[in-house]
Amino acid sequence: MEIVLLEDVKSLGKKGQIVKVNDGYARNFILPKKLGVEATPKSLNDLKLQKAKEAKIAAEQLAEAKELAAKIEAAAVTVSIRSGEGGRTFGSVSTKEIAKAAAEQLKLEIDKKKMVLQEPIKSLGTFEVPVKLHKDVTATLRVKVSEA
Repeated sequence: MEIVLLEDVKSLGKKGQIVKVNDGYARNFILPKKLGVEATPKSLNDLKLQKAKEAKIAAEQLAEAKELAAKIEAAAVTVSIRSGEGGRTFGSVSTKEIAKAAAEQLKLEIDKKKMVLQEPIKSLGTFEVPVKLHKDVTATLRVKVSEA
């Protein structure tokens, strides 16, 4: 019996794949647990429509990420930190503080988990922080660290 998988099934296949399984396995495991449906012309057509919708949504997400990347590239954020003699800072600037400053200054909601800091910023100056918005889109946010 041929089955269209609705979810990933370990050692059988991924969501959307058409797999051939024994009738008993399909009747007793796959179909009752709603892991798949029988491969009929209607179910195959539904699968094609679903894939088309997913592709459209993915294209929209990519376009939104590119638009946000253009805004991020054009802007800069200023973060203040206390410092002592010789420009030595007390503490560091983390992605949480950068995200908060971006929300206040640029009115952009950037998730702190999407910022890729190799190590926290511990000195004054201008730094470039990569922001991974999408698997194909990475923007660079300029962060100016000044003395408070």
